[in-house]
Amino acid sequence: MTTLDSYDFAGKKALVRVDFNVPLNDKFEITDDTRIRATISTISKILNDGGAVILMSHLGRPKDGPTEKYSLKHLVNPLSLILGKTVKFADDSIGESATELSAALQPGEVLLLENLRFYKEEEKGNEEFAEKLSKLGDVWVMDAFGTAHRAHASTAVIGKFFKDKVCGYVMQAELDNAERLLEHSERPFTAIMGGAKISDKILIIERLIDKVDNLIIGGGMSYTFSKAQGGKIGKSLLEADKQDLTLELVQKAKDKGVNLILPVDSVIADKFANDAERKVVPAGEIPDDWEGLDIGPETIKIFAEIIKNSKTVLWNGPMGVFEFPNFAQGTNAIAEAVVAVTEENDAFSLIGGGDSASAINNAGFGDRVSYVSTGGGALLEYMEGKVLPGVAALEA
Repeated sequence: MTTLDSYDFAGKKALVRVDFNVPLNDKFEITDDTRIRATISTISKILNDGGAVILMSHLGRPKDGPTEKYSLKHLVNPLSLILGKTVKFADDSIGESATELSAALQPGEVLLLENLRFYKEEEKGNEEFAEKLSKLGDVWVMDAFGTAHRAHASTAVIGKFFKDKVCGYVMQAELDNAERLLEHSERPFTAIMGGAKISDKILIIERLIDKVDNLIIGGGMSYTFSKAQGGKIGKSLLEADKQDLTLELVQKAKDKGVNLILPVDSVIADKFANDAERKVVPAGEIPDDWEGLDIGPETIKIFAEIIKNSKTVLWNGPMGVFEFPNFAQGTNAIAEAVVAVTEENDAFSLIGGGDSASAINNAGFGDRVSYVSTGGGALLEYMEGKVLPGVAALEA
């Protein structure tokens, strides 16, 4: 795989697939620019070499072609400010605007193409679309780890139309850190798994049972474990068809000598809202009309103690509905514990993208852990041992 440092971009137009799928508020303002800032070092390397940069990305999931809400034009000013230079914008991806602006682009200049997913061909991995995109640049740089698990036109298929294919810094860091975690981890190794659904995490949990010393389960998925063990979970999240599976995972962990830790108490609510009435109850004792929205104080103590004594930590998924401030204490406490073990115990900590990344960044801790992944689903699939099309395209 060709790395960014080993390639000279002088006089070249680099077509760079980035992941600018950032959250916007109703005024189209970016609420978390982590993914944009992550790509700046890749863009700067190309510009400093004397190359020009053509950026392509998706934003959201537009259903019916061009939509104001999902236009990348909203990113032009913020990106220009971060880069310290004016970013040009093409109002299409393969049309007249993109073609003409790309052709006229000079070394040191940056062009952003309109949302790739305004074209249905992007997600279908259409070869003709990929080939048209490829004609805009001289070299393809893949730096969108967050979509590397998709065989889309711009993330994988496009590779076959380039002789020169380069792995960007974001991509490189993601692969290096995942590799370090899976193959060179210091012990004790603790994985913290949260989020709503166990079905999203089955394969990664099974793989981690072969790797970790401690497996902490929190978030919405923990209620399926609780119910399967005979607990009362009220209106809490439940994947009824996964109850037997949770019992198998508990048994598998026991057989492998892995310490699988479930919540011992929950913060429950009488409705799904920040202003709901709250109480703390022991795990498995949630009244019928109530639902668990966060881990309780005793659970926080137990989880934090295990994290504190670790040398390697992987965290993927929040401990509760952290979007509601009143139910964010568990997630915030875990964030604090991960930061503490990183700084005080010299542990290696990897935050696994998605909601965990948002939680750690919103708490202002992003630069106080070892690595914050920008790719939730891609990271999980890579750790599950799957071949990512975006990685395979760079190696072909």
